Amino acid sequence: MAKNKKDIDPQTISNVEQTLTKTEQFLEENYKNLLIGLGVIVVLVGLVWLGKIYLNKRNNDAQSQIYQAQKYLEMDSLNLALNGDGNYLGFLDIAKSYKYTNTGNLARYSAGICYLHLGKYQEAIKFLDKYSKKDKVLGSLAIGATGDAYVELGDINKGAAKYTEAADFAQNSFNTPLFLMKAGEIYELSGKYSEALKVYERIEAEYPESTEGATIDKYIARVKLLIK
Repeated sequence: MAKNKKDIDPQTISNVEQTLTKTEQFLEENYKNLLIGLGVIVVLVGLVWLGKIYLNKRNNDAQSQIYQAQKYLEMDSLNLALNGDGNYLGFLDIAKSYKYTNTGNLARYSAGICYLHLGKYQEAIKFLDKYSKKDKVLGSLAIGATGDAYVELGDINKGAAKYTEAADFAQNSFNTPLFLMKAGEIYELSGKYSEALKVYERIEAEYPESTEGATIDKYIARVKLLIK
């Protein structure tokens, strides 16, 4: 049976009234601070919104510039790809002028690839390291290209480490076995046969259906003979 209003404890009513009074008092005392806090939040939200609009516009501008640079890269016109042709910016200027955009980030990767093909390996490493690796596929290619540069510089240990890092970063059935194979071949060439065997056996166990996995048996057999 429901309680009659007369059955409500007077002390309970008193406690509720005290709570309401304290809340009102708090609001009165902090009204100005609350308004300031709310105003700050509104301003911050507005700045974030305006920032996104600005970056989207900048990214669109950068995309209109990078198209021609990518064409030059495909044509192996690497200096034009890097420096532009007078009408369109090259990767270097796009990376600098649009550094906070996705396209500016892509330009850093592309500049690194150009320098790699030009044999300027330290410059390649610098730009590839600056590339923000948000995409798994392109990110793994950037790390792997850094490995290529280290190998060309004669630092095969760093090269092999970068290949392994690229393989782990990719986490797919194409790039991962590809870079594992490159790491294994570098280990083998440098006489680190046990390390090569570990990499080859990983390909056999995890990526048997890959292109590398189809022929991995002969690599495993070869390094086992060398270990003995």
